Amino acid sequence: MRIYNTLTRTKEEFVPLEEGKVKMYACGITVSGEAHIGHGFQALIYDIMRKYLEKKGYNVTYARNYTDVDDKIIARANEEGVPADEYAAKMIERIDKVMREMDIDDPTLWLKATQNIGNIEDFISKLIESGHAYAAPSGDVYFDVSSFPGYGCLSNRSVEDMLDGVRVENAEDKRNPADFALWKAAKPGEISWDSPWGKGRPGWHIECSAMNRAAFGEQIDIHGGGRDLIFPHHENEIAQTESLTGKRFVKYWTHNGLIKVNGQKMSKSLGNSLLLEDLLKKYTNEAIKFALLQTNYRNDINITDTLFPEAEKHLTSFYKILDEVETKYGNGSAGNPEIDKQFDAAMDDDFNTALALSQLFSLFRHVAAKCAAGDASCAEDAKQIRATYSLLGLFKKDAKAYLAEVAAKSPAEDVPAEVKELAEQRWQAKKAKNWAVADEMRAKIDALGYCVKDSKEGYEVVKK
Repeated sequence: MRIYNTLTRTKEEFVPLEEGKVKMYACGITVSGEAHIGHGFQALIYDIMRKYLEKKGYNVTYARNYTDVDDKIIARANEEGVPADEYAAKMIERIDKVMREMDIDDPTLWLKATQNIGNIEDFISKLIESGHAYAAPSGDVYFDVSSFPGYGCLSNRSVEDMLDGVRVENAEDKRNPADFALWKAAKPGEISWDSPWGKGRPGWHIECSAMNRAAFGEQIDIHGGGRDLIFPHHENEIAQTESLTGKRFVKYWTHNGLIKVNGQKMSKSLGNSLLLEDLLKKYTNEAIKFALLQTNYRNDINITDTLFPEAEKHLTSFYKILDEVETKYGNGSAGNPEIDKQFDAAMDDDFNTALALSQLFSLFRHVAAKCAAGDASCAEDAKQIRATYSLLGLFKKDAKAYLAEVAAKSPAEDVPAEVKELAEQRWQAKKAKNWAVADEMRAKIDALGYCVKDSKEGYEVVKK
């Protein structure tokens, strides 16, 4: 099994620090707003990584964090006129709910900044004692970037490059412009905690380092997050932690790509954020997963107007085949291990869900052909597809229930009166066996972007 390591920029054979065990951490959500599709994608990817490592036989301890105190959270809480901790708790509850609707499992450990203030203060104190951090007269505490020669190893950038075009905050308090805050002195009315440096709250970067150390010790196997976190967040985590321990902090750094909407970066300022809550009203959670997992996790995903509808269409066709097979032959008495081996070969190559999903199309063609030919072994194949691909969150539902869910989320579109009239004329011509007129009406309907599906009960007009 090979994993792409951002630190070395190569795929490496996965060998954990301790045989049979994996310590894995992924940066979670800053709870200043609702969960959007980018949050869902990141949570889905690391949930899948954890499950696949468990399938490979590893005992995985998987931790995720909630950043539940920062500038944005305080600003939003002030807008609503509630304490910051109350606002954060409310948002965590809402985000947890929508993630469960997405059918994304909880990690082994949930970590929160506000529940680790003591660990954070201890971490900062040790950095000051070792000369890697310093307290400013303002009550802020900064990490001294010049004290860590390896700074820039993850992003492959020099300090000068990092500062180019970046606004430097509180420069008068810093020894170097690149130094970053470990502790922020409290402003009037802000949530704060007592510390050796006065009332304040943690800086963003120190949270993950301190929580990792408290949960796992000095080293972990896998650390993940979005690619936008490589600098400065993960770069700063490395500097803090390795300055304290003198050991390599993370063996494998993994980063998922970002979300674009019709070619543009998704952001609140552009007004193109796609909230998970809204998407789940339109599409099944499995369709959303199928759409996202068609792209290798390290690449950006461009969400076009057709991405989710196309994913729903493919899954619906797959579920119809499952329904036909399971209605005719039941759920199968055994599986097909070759399907599982094919899936594992894809996932062993840096969790290649895109390749794994591409295999489904030929698999379902074979299953449908077997079913049509009366070959009962199609039930074994169907059972194996369900068992194998459930790891990706797919084919976990009763087929008829899934098809009913899709129908409920996609109400029939109103057909224009002109098309309805043509369809009725065609139907009457068919009844009169006037095939030429019937074909003429069908061609006109087709030209208007609709098609007619005949059945024993009559006909149905649908948009192509």
